[in-house]
Amino acid sequence: MRIDRLLCLLRFVRTRSAANKLVGKGHIRRNGERVTRSSRDIQPGDVLTLPLGNTVRLIEVLSLPDRRGPPREAQACYRELDPDGQNGNSSGTTTARQGNIAP
Repeated sequence: MRIDRLLCLLRFVRTRSAANKLVGKGHIRRNGERVTRSSRDIQPGDVLTLPLGNTVRLIEVLSLPDRRGPPREAQACYRELDPDGQNGNSSGTTTARQGNIAP
């Protein structure tokens, strides 16, 4: 399944054109490799890195959805690998900020 269609069916974006823009910017990664074409095929077992808003979500695709259904149906098709959004960078950023404060 094309990545732009998958992002729409899994309800990460509202439209395929929004998914195309996200992919076109080169911010999405599939199994650690940058995705630059919307026609890139995604299979179950692929790990996607998605920058959405102010967060980065890391998901594993469990199955490919048939339709854009309700949120619970979409969430059953993927698994959050970093459910709290703690990817290790946030604590480093906090430490760096605290380290710059003069006593």
